[in-house]
Amino acid sequence: MNEHDERGTTMTGVDPSRLDDQQLMKELETIHRTRHDTLLYGSNDALRAHNERMAQLEGEYLRRNPRRLVSAGRTREGARERGCGEAATPGTPAT
Repeated sequence: MNEHDERGTTMTGVDPSRLDDQQLMKELETIHRTRHDTLLYGSNDALRAHNERMAQLEGEYLRRNPRRLVSAGRTREGARERGCGEAATPGTPAT
């Protein structure tokens, strides 16, 4: 496989398994930052490519971090216990 994965004419970028951890996190940060604009203003093809790339990057992150920190507030049980407006991110105490 060459440096870029091509599906049809859509270039999806470097295979996530070839990225080091720092590069993977930078790619994830970038794709999450651009998500909203792609959803609102991108063509169907752009949104499809964005979805595919995000799935590739997130899948690689999950493969590398199977025991990642999961905030109790981000589980179904935690969400039920959480009232409106309470924190749901790791390290932020709920009130």
